[in-house]
This record gives sequence, structure tokens and C-alpha cells, in this order.
Amino acid sequence: MAERIAQVPRPHPHRTTGDGAAHSHVYYTDVIMACRSLDTLWCLRGGSRSSLFFSGQFCGKHANSKVAGSSPGRDTFTVDDALEAVGFGKYQWKISLYAGLSWIADAMEMMILSILGPQLHCEWALLGYEVAFITSVGFIGMGVSSPLWGHLSDKYGRRTGLIFFVVWTLYYGLLSSFAPRYHWMIILRALVGFGVGGAPQAVTLFTEFLPVKARGKSVMLMGTFWALGAVCEVALALLVMPTLGWRWLLGLSVLPMVIFVLLCHWLPESPQFDVLRGRCDKALKTLKQMAKDNKKSLPKGRLICRNVQINRGRIKDLFIPQYLRTTLLLWFIWFANAFCYYGIVLLTTEMFQDGDACGTTQVMKSEFTCRLGCKDLTTKDYVDLLWTTLAEFPGILLILLGIDRIGRKNSMALGFVLFTLCVLPMYGCIGRVSLTILIFVARAVISGGYQVVYVYTPEVYPTEVRALALGICSSFAKLGALLTPFVAQVLLRSSVSLTLSVYWLCSLLAGIATLFLPIETVGRSMQERAAEEEAGIESTPSTEHTH
Repeated sequence: MAERIAQVPRPHPHRTTGDGAAHSHVYYTDVIMACRSLDTLWCLRGGSRSSLFFSGQFCGKHANSKVAGSSPGRDTFTVDDALEAVGFGKYQWKISLYAGLSWIADAMEMMILSILGPQLHCEWALLGYEVAFITSVGFIGMGVSSPLWGHLSDKYGRRTGLIFFVVWTLYYGLLSSFAPRYHWMIILRALVGFGVGGAPQAVTLFTEFLPVKARGKSVMLMGTFWALGAVCEVALALLVMPTLGWRWLLGLSVLPMVIFVLLCHWLPESPQFDVLRGRCDKALKTLKQMAKDNKKSLPKGRLICRNVQINRGRIKDLFIPQYLRTTLLLWFIWFANAFCYYGIVLLTTEMFQDGDACGTTQVMKSEFTCRLGCKDLTTKDYVDLLWTTLAEFPGILLILLGIDRIGRKNSMALGFVLFTLCVLPMYGCIGRVSLTILIFVARAVISGGYQVVYVYTPEVYPTEVRALALGICSSFAKLGALLTPFVAQVLLRSSVSLTLSVYWLCSLLAGIATLFLPIETVGRSMQERAAEEEAGIESTPSTEHTH
């Protein structure tokens, strides 16, 4: 890692000494120089005149850069070196369970919306737009809060952000079960959505505990927790709704968050973040515990600790030349993922609404008929919903097999292209069975591709803005989720062909956008700081002269 050197005069090129030998001399004034390419810390102090040639890149943030417990000539290692040494083991499995609990909770709160809407539609005699608004306010809350949770996690820690998100969602999720009327439900579900906007920070935390080789598949496996949470919510509704009602369903759905809060005292902070904060002792303690649990040894030497980074989590850092194109493309890719994913979920019920219309929907119904015709979800409805949700598992498995072989970018592009190919045959009269298969496959591939972008985004950004970048990307996803009902439910009633055209075109453009991402992150170590800061000083030839 190349970093700036303070108070170092430029060397005079080829100054000749008395014996005629050419040397390059550098005068140092109270300088500490870290040569990371050699994994060795060289300390030169006291205004002495020295000659130094070395291989690799010059490193050292400022004159007061430090290494925890460092001494001249001793070997050093970084957090990434330690993660590679200890590998993936028992410690990472424990972290995945904690992060997974938050994702299960996220999925359950999202799935509640598809179950709660029909019930309140009948019980409170709501209009169609009022039912839709219960879903919309949740997405609005998520979109507003995601960057805020990201900034909180970059400034105060991944652990802090994750715990705050869970406690917030638990509190307002439980309160929503006591909502006396519609307006209270709207307010409380908006606050629940505000909390759920912090769910992506679980991925940020988990990613920073993973070695390079295990990162892709491990983060992809996090997607199974989301699918598991969705399945659990449908199963819970099947048991609770017929007897206890929707209030008990809302109350019992917070159980994963209760478990998380009871166990969160064990959850460690990311060692990557601790090093960025200059808390090397805490980072080293975490790494030692990781090595102990995984029955491995840390690299020999001292852990390199950087200067405390004060300006963390700044939005403007996402727009430096190094990340500008990546940022803009990822915003569209996240938007398209959510737009297509939630679109196919809504199209499932809409296109099955009229069984004899061969994949088309009924003409606009009157609101009066909708009110009189409302009914509770039946066992068959829950079973169909369960089957639709199970489509996510094969999608995750498909992408899991290719994410490290063909790369992150190609995996995302594959998901979008396959989704496009599944949508195109829906223009024709293909029958109920064929339509069911196409929707099943479309949901499988788009959900798998959605998980890949969760892998790619934390890998491509440095530690100082990683959580913020993920949070803002998540906001664009929520924008896509917020807009897709107007296409899948409103536009569909006017033109099925136009609706399908919007989805396959959006998916195709997103697939092309992934190929223009400038960085492929397979095998790439996690960065601490933007490379623009690290561009520091040019390399120097590798020789040392003393006289």
C-alpha cells in the first residue's frame, strides 16, 4: 500500500561521492517509512543522512504512522494476511449465523406485506390504493434510511450499525401488532421500513471476516437465510392466521430479532474497521480469537496499524475518478435487480388472476366489487406462495456454481440475460403450466443475480466508504421496488405486452451495464482506503548503499 511520506526532501539524482561511485541520497527528518511490498517496517529517525533503494512501492501515511508493537527489521502482516492464514472455519460460521439472523428478520418483515395486505383489506374495508400504500411506505422508509445506516456503520462501526438496526426494527415491528387503525399502521410500517434499511450492513460485517477464496460463495450463502426467512414467514402465517390472526403474526415475526439481541454481546467488531480506527489491540484480539476457533496460526510478526481515518463515510468519495463509473453503473444495476425481482413477484399473482385468460389479466375491476369480494387467504394460497418462494433456492445454487468460475460481472450478466429470455415467451398464449415454469425460472435467476451484487459491492469499495456505498446502492434498489407496482399492477391492466417490454428491456440494459463495470473482484483483497489516497510515491530501484 503506497502512502505519503512527510518531510522528505527529494533525492539529488546521481550525486557522486569522493570515490566516484554514484549514489542517490535521501535526507530524512523524523520519518517513519513503511515498505509494505516487503512486509517490513523501516524506521529512520534523527536527521541522519542515508541512502536507500528498495523494491516495491513506498508506504507510510504520515510521519506518525505506526505499527502495533513494531520494531525495525521485524516482519509485519495486514488484516488480509491474517484472514488468509486462518481461512474459513468455525469463527466465520458463527458470524454467518448472526448476520443470517438479521437477514431472516428482514425477509420475514418483507413477506408480512404480502400476507397482511389482503387481511387488512377485508377487516378494515380498505381501498386498493390504501392497501398498496402499506407496502409503499415500507419501501420509502428503507430508501431514506439505507444511506443513513451506511454512514452510521462507516463512522461508528459495523457492529454498532447492525445492532441499532435490529433493535429499531424489533421495537417498531412489535408496536405495529398493536396498531388500532389504518393511519397508525402506516406510520409504524414506515418506521419498520426505516429500520429494515439497515439490513445490508450485515453483509458488510460478514464480508470483512472472510478470506478471498471463500468470500464469493460465503456471501452467496447468505441469500439462503433470506429465502429461509421468507419460507418461515409463510409457514408461520399458515399456522397463526386461521386461529390467532394478523396481530399475533406481526408479534411472532420479531422472534429472530429477539434472539439476535440476546446474543449480540458476543458479536465482534470488524477487524478491518478497528484497524482503520487505529484500534490495533482490539483488531489483534479479534484475529487471535479467530485463529483459535479455526485452529490455525496467525502470520508471524506485527499487525500493521494505520493512522486513524477521521473522514470516513463521505458521499463525495464515491465520485472520485477511480469509482465514478462503478458507482453510477451499480446504482442502475441495483435498481434493475429490485425492479425486476419484485416485478416478477407481483406478476405471479396478477397473471394468474384470471385462469382462463391464458396468462393475461382481467380488465379493470371496480373498487366496489373488490371490496365485496375480499376473502382471507386459503391454505392453497399459502402453498402457492410457498412454492413461489422456494424458487429462490435453485437460483442461488445456480449462481453459486459460477460466481468464482466465471466471475462476479459475468454472473450478474447471466442472471439478467436468463431473466430476459424467460420474459419474452410470455407475450404468447403459452398456457398455465408453461407460464408457471417461466415465472419460477425467472424468479430463480433474478434472485440469484441479486445476491451476486451483494457480493460485488462490498468487494469493490474500500473500508472507509464500504457501508455507505452499500447503503446508497440499497436505496436505489428500494426505489426500483417502489416503482415496480405501478408497472406490474397498474400498467398491466392496460397492456400486458407493454408491461413485459418494460421488464425485459430493463433487465437487458442492466445485463449490458454489468459488462461495463471496470473492476472484476474475484480474488481481490479488501481495500482499506481509496487507491487515490494510496497512490503516494513512485517506486525506487532495489539496492541499498551505505558508506
